[in-house]
Amino acid sequence: MTRMKDLHAEWSTDPEYRYEYEALASEFDLARALIKARADSGLTQEQLAERMQTSQSAVARMESGSVMPSGRTLERFAKATGTRLCVSFQRLPSGR
Repeated sequence: MTRMKDLHAEWSTDPEYRYEYEALASEFDLARALIKARADSGLTQEQLAERMQTSQSAVARMESGSVMPSGRTLERFAKATGTRLCVSFQRLPSGR
């Protein structure tokens, strides 16, 4: 069975794939941060959903990156995980 990590390494040699992947970097970062916050708080998706008064599938969609949550939803997520939402902007490298 081929692992995603191996496929990503192989596909990353394609400039078009790399460009599209990098375009989604902020969405991947957000998904990773959501998963980490939930895991660090010791909650399952179902437990988190209950605290947020939403469904487990809504939490799964946020964590998969298939849905971009609103600021209000991120605040609810932070409260439910006992964390604080912090937003920052970083300057892009020259040429972008």
